[in-house]
Amino acid sequence: MAGLKKFWQRVTDGMKLNELWNQFQADARSSYRLYSQDVDSTRTAGVSKRKHFFNVARQFFWAMLEKLTPARRVLLLLALVFLFTNIGGSGQDNTGGARVFWFSGSFWGGLLLLVLVILEVADRVVMKRDLQIAKEIQAWLLPANPPAVPGLEIAFATRPANTVAGDYYDVFARPGSGPAGETFLIAVADVAGKSIPAAMLMATFQASLKTLSTTPGPLVELLGRMNAYACSNSQNGRRFTTTFIAEYDPGLRTLSYVNAGHNNPILRRQTGSIERLQIGGVPLGILEDAPYESGSVTLQTGDWLVIFTDGVVEAENQRQEEYGEARLFGVLQAGLNYAPAALLNSIMGDLDRFVANAPQHDDVTLMLLRAG
Repeated sequence: MAGLKKFWQRVTDGMKLNELWNQFQADARSSYRLYSQDVDSTRTAGVSKRKHFFNVARQFFWAMLEKLTPARRVLLLLALVFLFTNIGGSGQDNTGGARVFWFSGSFWGGLLLLVLVILEVADRVVMKRDLQIAKEIQAWLLPANPPAVPGLEIAFATRPANTVAGDYYDVFARPGSGPAGETFLIAVADVAGKSIPAAMLMATFQASLKTLSTTPGPLVELLGRMNAYACSNSQNGRRFTTTFIAEYDPGLRTLSYVNAGHNNPILRRQTGSIERLQIGGVPLGILEDAPYESGSVTLQTGDWLVIFTDGVVEAENQRQEEYGEARLFGVLQAGLNYAPAALLNSIMGDLDRFVANAPQHDDVTLMLLRAG
């Protein structure tokens, strides 16, 4: 009995039955989304329900089959044929005795399916290892903790929808760019798409920002140069990047910014008034000669700035309701007396409670700044 319990613990990694069921549901939904992309479930007028069902089933079968290599497709088809094949017969041996032979297709079909599973798992293990390396590299590109910025308290968090993400955030010094000397760049960006392609473009965005920001000049010039670079890697605008980039001058307490197609950050003044930082232009990578404008605000003690990606406000629960800006603002209002790190935890916790067991469709990134 103890051995069986140990075996079950090893198989389940100590997860409870409800946790296993939730994980299975999440995996099933994710797989369905993958395969259903290639299925047209629209019913044509005049087509019977029965015929429509078999048509959709046929499309779904091909959508699954074409995800395999040709050799594994043949292996799967053979396994399916064998599963429904059981051939038996009788005859006489050389001594005149009765003889019975039987071909068990179920056994061989099951064996072929096991071989197919082993091959797919091997691919998954290799991919998982590569993704883990990519995740570690991406973590190195993002700051673990916010730097000390005079006059600001900062907290940030990110949560990828997959192993790696297309969201980017950073706060770093830009020496000699302000009237009083050092200023700080504040950036949050969201590359279109998810997983490996978005993560690769996120890395190029990080590299271009760090490199181009060393050249003195206003933000609009920096964004123009970054946009030109992004257009050379955007596959004719299909891989664009929305971004909010600001430059904070501690001496003047001014925040200059450019919003390139990003969700408008929320500036909640100490007086209770709300401003949205929306001046800027189109996302990077769409139009090479796109013009950009910059806005500027002065931060007073007690002002809050909330910068987020669309994965926060568009997160859905199981009823497909979105989290929304109204709920985000409500949690912000309730935690104005918290430190940024505590308020960040409060918002992320509220987001978790809202989403519950629904799958995460997009990367989530949130940055909070409070003027001191």
